[in-house]
Amino acid sequence: MTQEVVTQYYRAPEILMGARHYSTAVDVWSVGCIFGELLGRRILFQAQNPVQQLDLITELLGTPSMEDMRHACGGARSHMLRRAPKLPSFSALYTLSSHATHEAVHLLCQMLVFDPDKRISVTDALAHPYLDEGRLRYHSCMCKCCFTTPAGIRQYTNDFEPSAGQSFDDLWERKLTSVQQVKEEMHKFIAEQLQTGRVPLCINPQSAAFKSFASIHKSWPLIEKNM
Repeated sequence: MTQEVVTQYYRAPEILMGARHYSTAVDVWSVGCIFGELLGRRILFQAQNPVQQLDLITELLGTPSMEDMRHACGGARSHMLRRAPKLPSFSALYTLSSHATHEAVHLLCQMLVFDPDKRISVTDALAHPYLDEGRLRYHSCMCKCCFTTPAGIRQYTNDFEPSAGQSFDDLWERKLTSVQQVKEEMHKFIAEQLQTGRVPLCINPQSAAFKSFASIHKSWPLIEKNM
């Protein structure tokens, strides 16, 4: 469990406040941030550091209650209590763009909830009226599973949400239990790609992580030379 699990701009409050455990609710928060970014064409919470990130969040959501901060570490709670109380300003979301309709803002407000236990679930978010409206727009003019009759009437498919043929298999990811394993698998993948004749993958030798990455395998200099 690490604070670096999510890019800072899309990091949920419980991660910023040092929660010892987190759930898939952090992904709902991230999607909410991206949704707001799509509406406003700017990053919703763009800060220089995690503390400032938390301040920007409270500017919108207001100061959380002690109950909402029950997953936070003691230091983070103390930091919040030392600051002047702030009231929520959700009305600012309507100014993101002309596309910030009532349904859009309502969904956004349910995704950007401070307490992860009160945040909307993925299932409920997918059933939200805003997405139903978007789904209908897609099937009205963009999809290939529906068609327009000669009389100009749109004939819709009977199954707007087809099920996948098989469940996603995450066995490969579950086998990776350490950073070292991830590096070794990446190295193996790159080495295999170099032998296929495809356009080779390139790694920036000026990047900060290049030296530590290259040192995991003795044969790296040979691969680097071939690249």
